[in-house]
Order: sequence, then structure tokens, then C-alpha cells
Amino acid sequence: MSASTPQPDQSIRPADRRVSARIGAIAESATLAVDAKAKALKAAGRPVIGFGAGEPDFPTPDYIVEAAVEACRDPKNHRYTPAGGLPELKEAIAAKTLRDSGYRVDASQVLVTNGGKQAIYEAFAAILDPGDEVIVPAPYWTTYPESIQLAGGVPVEVVADETTGYKVSVEQLEAARTENTKVVLFVSPSNPTGAVYTEAEAEAIGRWALEHGLWVLTDEIYEHLVYGDATFTSLPALLPELADKCVVVNGVAKTYAMTGWRVGWVIGPKDVIKAATNLQSHATSNVSNVAQRAALAAVAGDLDAVAEMREAFDRRRRTIVRMLNEIEGVVCPEPEGAFYAYPSVKALLGKEIRGQRPQTSAELAALILDEAEVAVVPGEAFGTPGYLRLSYALGDADLIEGVSRLQKLLGEARD
Repeated sequence: MSASTPQPDQSIRPADRRVSARIGAIAESATLAVDAKAKALKAAGRPVIGFGAGEPDFPTPDYIVEAAVEACRDPKNHRYTPAGGLPELKEAIAAKTLRDSGYRVDASQVLVTNGGKQAIYEAFAAILDPGDEVIVPAPYWTTYPESIQLAGGVPVEVVADETTGYKVSVEQLEAARTENTKVVLFVSPSNPTGAVYTEAEAEAIGRWALEHGLWVLTDEIYEHLVYGDATFTSLPALLPELADKCVVVNGVAKTYAMTGWRVGWVIGPKDVIKAATNLQSHATSNVSNVAQRAALAAVAGDLDAVAEMREAFDRRRRTIVRMLNEIEGVVCPEPEGAFYAYPSVKALLGKEIRGQRPQTSAELAALILDEAEVAVVPGEAFGTPGYLRLSYALGDADLIEGVSRLQKLLGEARD
């Protein structure tokens, strides 16, 4: 058992423990909690503008919705299907992966999951034993460390800040490596920072992993959301020799505005996929057939819808960065991917704002919600206090109004 795993209180009878130590140690998703609070306040009549949720504000494209409607009417979708996914969807995911990233895989290397979160957990569960260490670049998405620990692993954080564009170096990764290191997590484009590694940077990390015989788990969910001169790089496509120890996580949520449909997937070596499929066969069985049919229409179709969304996100990206950097004490690097801004607010901490002196970014986020009716996620949720995450996947008018409220409130900061 790893040192980070909570130990049960031996003075209490097992029958008297109400929640297991393992599950009791799991923290609530901070991003979902902020989004839920914002929605509750709006329902109560307050004009809250939410920058918390990481989901496109666009509807799922019509042709995907129609595929789901047709699937509802077909009796074959009213029954159990293979736990690992519809064979035709797995084939389509393999074809899509070759089309979009140049990585050739077989359908037997694909597991269809209930969203990206299940994909991440099952991937870690399939390759980690208790005490295995996973190097996790921070800022990180809130779910990564929780999934690692739930699978028995130990997350080892490597922190990057705004001075490097939130990208870690090989030297930092090497300093964190121990004899217990098994996996390095690689996420580009990144949630929460929007950082995108160049091909050269990605190759250097991949070659370092190869040199030390490490596994790589790479989350490619934001592959189509890159801006300006930035480009997406798929590690196993760039370094085919890495494929035998590489697991790719992806899904339809961000590309096709399908967050609520809950369809993701894992791609990896056949033995790992078989093990993860066995786990899923007992945990959830097959993903909803209707959602799978919708995902089939999505991945087999073109990318016109995401091109339109990307254009809107790019416009909002430039607006939010400009407006945030106009606030004294806020430093916001320009994100090159995803749909998040991750400004540093360290210079504002301890200053007086409307009679309060927030000492942490969590306290500052609470003040912002109360005084400006704007919901943001504090950096504590992503392993780096002193920052805020703002999703710019919301309408242009709301974005401008929300950041204008921030400008007014934070502009009042005094020593």
C-alpha cells in the first residue's frame, strides 16, 4: 500500500466505519462544484456569470443528434452490447485516430468508455500497482491525481509557472524520477492552462520516457483546439517506438460539443486494453448504445463543426487575455490551446478589496463570486495556488461583461 493511501483507524470496528478510507479521501471535483454553485445562484435570480465549466457553449451538431434519434428507434440498441464498445465505433475511432493524428491502431486497441474520466481511471487502474509513481505536471486537471490514487498509485507533482508558459522541462521530469516511477502524464493542449508543447518539446519528453523505460499516458481530448502557430502533436505518432508503453485518452466531448453524451475512449497496447475492458465489464458494462451511435456519427463525420467553434474560441481567447492583462496585479500568458485562461493573481493576494484581504486564490475566488457575481475556479484545484482558471467557452457578451466586472472589482485592490 502506498504511503499516500489513507490508513483506516484501527480503533474502530470495520462494521462501524461508514465510509472507506479509500473513497473518503477523494475530493469533490472543484470545477463541477463551482459550476453547480454558479447555476444554483442563477436559479435563485442572481446574475452570475460562470467561467467555471470546461464545456463548449455550442449545441451538439444536428446530424449527431439525428443519429441518436434514429438509434432510439432501433430495437437492437435496446439491448446489451459488448462491454468494450460497439465494434463499428471502435473501427471508426481507429480510423479517426489515423486521420487526425497519423497514429495507426487496430480496433482491438480501443476501449469505449463513459466519458474521458472513466477512460483515465481505467487506464491508470490497468497499469498501476500500489506504490507506483506517476509524474504529474502541474497545473493539472483536478481528476488526474484522484484517479491515480484511486488506482493505488502515487502522483508526483512537477510544477511549471507562467514564466515557462506552464510547460515542464525534461530536467524537471528527471529530477522527479525515482526507482518507483512508472508513468509520466503528458497533456497538450492542457487543461487548465491552455499550454501547447511544440513538436520538439514533445519529442524530448517522449525520448526521455523511452530512455528510462517509462509508460506515458497522454490525454488528447483538446487535440483540435489549437490556435495561432501552435500545432497538436500526438506522441505515439511522433515516436512509434513509444507505442508499446503509451496509453492515449480521448473522447467526443470537446471536439463535438458532446460533454453530456459521455463517450470517451482509451487506446493502448492490446493487453492493457483487454485488462481495462475486463474492469469495465464489471463496473459499468457497455456505454449507452444511443450515445455510442451519436459518437459514431461524430467521429466518422467531418470537422466542419469544430472549425466553427475554434474560430469563436480563438476570438474569445484574444479578448479575455487582453482584458485580464489590463488588470493591475494580474499576469495572464496567452493560451495556445483548449479554452482556458490561467492568470496569476499572486500580486493581488493580501491586498484590500472591499474590506477584505484574501490571502489565497481560493479566498479571492470566493470574494469575486460574492462581490462581482462571477464564478471562477481557484488555482488550488489544479495544484498551484495563486492562480485562477477561467473558461472562455461562453458567449462573447457574457465573457466581456464578466471580465469587466473583474476589472472593476480587482481594480479596487489597495495595499
